[in-house]
Amino acid sequence: MSAIQENISLKPYTTFGVEARTRYFASFESIEDLKKLLADKTCSGMRKLILGGGSNVLFTDDFDGLVIHNKIKGLKILQDSDESISIRVGAGENWDDLVAYTVDQGWGGLENLSYIPGNVGASPIQNIGAYGTEVKESIHYVQTLNPETLTPVTYSKSDCRFGYRDSIFKRQLKDKRIITHVAFTLLKKPKFNLDYGILNETVRQKGRVNLKTVRESVIEIRKSKLPEPEEIGNAGSFFKNPIVDSKHYKKLKSAYPDVPSYTLANKRHKIPAGWMIDKLGWKGYREGDAGVHSKQALVLVNYGNATGRQIYGLSQKIRESVKSEFGIDLEYEVNVI
Repeated sequence: MSAIQENISLKPYTTFGVEARTRYFASFESIEDLKKLLADKTCSGMRKLILGGGSNVLFTDDFDGLVIHNKIKGLKILQDSDESISIRVGAGENWDDLVAYTVDQGWGGLENLSYIPGNVGASPIQNIGAYGTEVKESIHYVQTLNPETLTPVTYSKSDCRFGYRDSIFKRQLKDKRIITHVAFTLLKKPKFNLDYGILNETVRQKGRVNLKTVRESVIEIRKSKLPEPEEIGNAGSFFKNPIVDSKHYKKLKSAYPDVPSYTLANKRHKIPAGWMIDKLGWKGYREGDAGVHSKQALVLVNYGNATGRQIYGLSQKIRESVKSEFGIDLEYEVNVI
């Protein structure tokens, strides 16, 4: 456990790269370290925030509390058979490093989730997804610590109540559990998900379909559309793709015959938020150093010295315009603090 530090800048710990400071800051590398940290009287009763890779958070102000940086590492094999393998991974491990390792080992399930920034611990919170795959499909269980009682609590896949970019950890258990490890079950005989046309096309161009070519293709596609956080501050998709009922969809289709959609169960339709934002002319828009990416309207960016409040203010303008034109309330995918 690191010593508790005071008045620390959070800029190096988030991919948006906005300036914000926290009253106290500390990191932990084990469950025992975390328990000691939570029991420390210095921050007793104080607001606490767990920070991993900082890839899905926007600070709009300084944080008057304790930011705890999760650095739990390690990978342990739990079960190994001819068909599958189960592994337990520390929440502080880099997500894409894990995906690269599983692909190298020939274990299928995470390849479509390549090149998503952040750490392993955030994956079940968001139920991260890309190109027709969601992490819930591979999660076996999630290990957590109750910060109030300092006791471990394990959640099975069904316990996690996974939804679209959603889980129990974003709702009922928000700030009530700290994820320490995530267990995954992966396939030794991979079943490839190439339902997305652009992914299918890119993979086929490589001449063969395997874990390596799928991962390479996903990375190529993401790099062509999304800015690197090291070059332009961002947190990936700022908004969720909204889901509407058939009545609302028919109304949209009548007004905009070119509206793209993905049909879901119960006659519902998922509408790409990026399409609506682009349709309203926001793509490439800029206010000072806060802007909308020129290649992907779903991504808000910090061109250098934007504040969190400026980026949030821009996001609110976008939400208002989408509501006014399409009658849809966009939900944030990014966690605004």
